[in-house]
Amino acid sequence: MLRREDVLIVDGYNMIGAWPELSALKADKLEDARDKLLGLLADYQSYAGLTAIVVFDAFRVPGLGASFRQLRLRVVYTRERETADECIERLVGEWTSVRRNVYVATSDMVEQHVAFGRGALRLSARELKLAVDQSRREIESAIRPEGTVKRNPLGGAVSDDIQRRLELMRRGMTEDGS
Repeated sequence: MLRREDVLIVDGYNMIGAWPELSALKADKLEDARDKLLGLLADYQSYAGLTAIVVFDAFRVPGLGASFRQLRLRVVYTRERETADECIERLVGEWTSVRRNVYVATSDMVEQHVAFGRGALRLSARELKLAVDQSRREIESAIRPEGTVKRNPLGGAVSDDIQRRLELMRRGMTEDGS
């Protein structure tokens, strides 16, 4: 049987407006907020083992839209005259399958109901933020377990004299300093 991989479709600007640290960045430079969101979601995607698609609304921007990969995420800018909600609904239809769950992350209640009606599960911006923050804490804990601040893993296992001699050897020096 094929491996089931869940899909998370994120309304990018909805998250930027709802997450305080992104909203603050947006006030200075929208591009910085987008980059930060993509970085957080890339880490979360890897940690959670899912496929993440981030949709940004380009409704008033002329053109055919764009879809590309950034940080192993699929980033979609909508087509001219297509809202992020319409694009998300289309993507839900494309990705819905009996072998995977499709989640839509948005705090837009109407969009949540439409996505749910098309077979997707819904996440609010707050719920996704909590999941992303929890994954970051677990990653940091795995990388740097609590209580392990020692630089020398041999500390306590060998005497100070042996540690000093090993350090001299590492530096290519002898005990007389040469």
